[in-house]
Amino acid sequence: MSTGTTPGNPIGGGGLEQELRTAIGRIARVPQLLIACDYDGTLAPIVEDPSRAVPLPEAAAAVRALASLPQTNVAVVSGRALRDLAALSRLPSEVHLVGSHGSEFDIGFVERLSPELVAVRTRLRDALREIVAAHPGVRLERKPASVAVHTRGVDPQIAAAAVEAVRNGPATWDDVTVTQGKEVIELSVVATHKGTAVDQLRTQLSASAVLFIGDDVTDENAFGNLHGPDVGIKIGPGETRAQYRVAEPIEAARALGLLLETRRNWLFGERAVPIERHSMLANGRTVALLTPEAKVTWLCNPKPDSAAIFADLVGGSPAGYFSVVPERGGIPLGQRYRSNTMTVETRWSGLTVTDWLDTPDTETTPDGPAIVSADSTLVRVLTGRGRAQLEFAPRPEFGQVAVQLQPLDDGLLVLGSNHPVALYSPGVTWEVVGDGVYETAKATVDLSAAGGPVVLEMRFGTHSLEHHRQPIHERQAAAEQPWKDWVATLRLPTTGRDLVARSALTLRGLCHQPSGSILAAATTSLPEELGGVRNWDYRYCWLRDAALTARALVDLGSTEEAEALLRWIDGVVDRTGGHPERLHPLYTVDGYELGAEAVIDTLPGYAGSRPVRVGNLANHQLQLDVFGPIADLIAAVADARGSVRDDEWRVLENMVEAVRRRWHEPDHGIWEARLAPRHHIFSKVMCWLTVDRALHVVRKHGGGEQPEWVELRDRIGANVLEFGWHEQAEAYSVAYGHEDSDASSLWIGLSGLLPGDDPRFVSTVLKIEADLRSGPVVYRYHWEDGLPGREGGFHICTSWLIEAYLRTGRRGDAEELFTQMIDTAGPTGLLPEQYDPLTERGLGNHPQAYSHLGVIRCALLLDNMLKQ
Repeated sequence: MSTGTTPGNPIGGGGLEQELRTAIGRIARVPQLLIACDYDGTLAPIVEDPSRAVPLPEAAAAVRALASLPQTNVAVVSGRALRDLAALSRLPSEVHLVGSHGSEFDIGFVERLSPELVAVRTRLRDALREIVAAHPGVRLERKPASVAVHTRGVDPQIAAAAVEAVRNGPATWDDVTVTQGKEVIELSVVATHKGTAVDQLRTQLSASAVLFIGDDVTDENAFGNLHGPDVGIKIGPGETRAQYRVAEPIEAARALGLLLETRRNWLFGERAVPIERHSMLANGRTVALLTPEAKVTWLCNPKPDSAAIFADLVGGSPAGYFSVVPERGGIPLGQRYRSNTMTVETRWSGLTVTDWLDTPDTETTPDGPAIVSADSTLVRVLTGRGRAQLEFAPRPEFGQVAVQLQPLDDGLLVLGSNHPVALYSPGVTWEVVGDGVYETAKATVDLSAAGGPVVLEMRFGTHSLEHHRQPIHERQAAAEQPWKDWVATLRLPTTGRDLVARSALTLRGLCHQPSGSILAAATTSLPEELGGVRNWDYRYCWLRDAALTARALVDLGSTEEAEALLRWIDGVVDRTGGHPERLHPLYTVDGYELGAEAVIDTLPGYAGSRPVRVGNLANHQLQLDVFGPIADLIAAVADARGSVRDDEWRVLENMVEAVRRRWHEPDHGIWEARLAPRHHIFSKVMCWLTVDRALHVVRKHGGGEQPEWVELRDRIGANVLEFGWHEQAEAYSVAYGHEDSDASSLWIGLSGLLPGDDPRFVSTVLKIEADLRSGPVVYRYHWEDGLPGREGGFHICTSWLIEAYLRTGRRGDAEELFTQMIDTAGPTGLLPEQYDPLTERGLGNHPQAYSHLGVIRCALLLDNMLKQ
């Protein structure tokens, strides 16, 4: 960085320009940005007649556009009187105008001068008028709180004499502040300058950082007050306290243009790839997301609810990515999963990238075991005959930690993070480039010259760059075989067979095998509305979501995931100390309470959808429905296995006890609205389901008679059937006494509490269809939930309506809606949480367990109908 503190510094040199571009790139990404500029000599070129100084068109366009951006403020801080500045600049009202070197902030300023200061100003004007009269050509400019003496174009000797007279006269008065500029000296009755003006703007606008551009001596006060991430740009030669320099106003306009482009991309997303087009990699320990162009944009380490090392998905390129593209560019021919695996192939003509997440392993050497991967390994295999460009940009902690990349013979070490990371890449020559904050490794590989596949292994938890002696094709086969073997055990339906298999693999990929927990989704903060604030962190284990997920896999013939989850739940219940009714709705993957919900305000969010959240406040809500899906899962596992294990009995008894203690209370409900608790229909039905499924287990698998459970179940059922019905709506609504429709109320029939032909259930289905279905989707609700904005239709709600159609005898409608729902999936078969039928794109976190378990449940039901 050049400070430009000596007059001889070069102006506009190539190296300096790159440093300035880097500085602009950094400051463009702060949460609240203030851009402040001088006027004459900055936005407008210096001219002989000051009344003809108009802004450069490029500068005016950039300022106008910047002022229209969210979280961005623009100010022009000039020595001109505010009235003249407004008349000449013709800038919109969004641009803050500050005149008289910071003495004028608005048109009411003159009225705020005290009578004493007005008297001093009058004396000052009289004294300066006498000096100007004695020096031909010198001009006065009267301002509300000051008087400027202009000497531009005046004979140098006359100008010097006039300035000397001013300095020896009125400039010595106690109540006068003097500001010296280019061929102007200004005397003010208010003690301020551009530095204090910028500071005042910074405070008033809560700016995270300031970019200031100026050319005059008076701008040095502003440059001198910059600090931290601020950027100062000096125009022209001369000593300065600014960090950067450009030659003339047109270059300053180009700097503003670059700032506009960079900040706009940061705020609104750098060509955001549609959510549903991302493919997921998984290995049972963590997950990663790939774009259709084989760019890794999401990966958390060491666990799926840890901080991300690649977060381009919600933060753009500064938040980390790992890309492989053909040197010639171009759109891929396609992307696909290898059959019945979690391995993804992305193909261009002449280049194929094969990606998977490998499991931990060790290699035995003559000297003993050598750890190759302590946690997980992201493997990327490049094959073909062309040239490929690689970019490796790890950004630990969501880009909040700057790391160094150290090239070695067989790869790179990532230094500076708490978790060791190494990139094993034999034969690849990396160039490490930095922007002053982050380092990125770049390389070009010639596949034709490589003599075989180029292997890239991003190893977590180790700095080992040891060679793996097992051939890469054998390692790939070893990684894929467990997935294939597992799919081979499933009872897949004929209906949507391939999509059901992919959904099952996705759900298994969301299982955290070391703990037994199951993620609700792989990501955080993917928006329910583009540009909106409904952005939540779903990288945790919701008791309800996890139980429903495991139940779907049990229905396909796999009980392994359910058994592991129930052991995990048993541990969570045990930590309540005998109070299962105090279970939280969600926990970390390790089964512990979440920390406080936080916002990473340096990340712009997916397509500019802020905030990016870590944690979830729903952790503190009361959701009484969570017990039902767990009891239902235990019943399904017991039926599949033919017995109940001790830990499962404990969990089941605790679920019934939790319901007994709290079923009569209002709660926050399944949708976690941040409103006061209500008596939600779904929660009451799930309390009924808890006891009903527990009774099924004890009757079929031993446990004796439980008359008190029978009484409890019947009391809950009678309560919800009576008080949940809304006469005016002619349906079961969202909550007792509330008329609004809610898709979750379909469970009054899906649970078995009402039979499919009960008129009340049929009427409820018709009401929800009319109120909440829109084409291929069903919305959760349209009632006011206390948050701004809107959201898409929920795939899980769509699946519920499909099931309701089947239960009420509307098979044709069910088949049609199922086809519409699966048609919204991405090209590799994945579904996020929601779908917007108006923009025809996915919304919400991705991939979502709810959505895929809904596909499985519907396909199985439709298949059973076909067999009848």
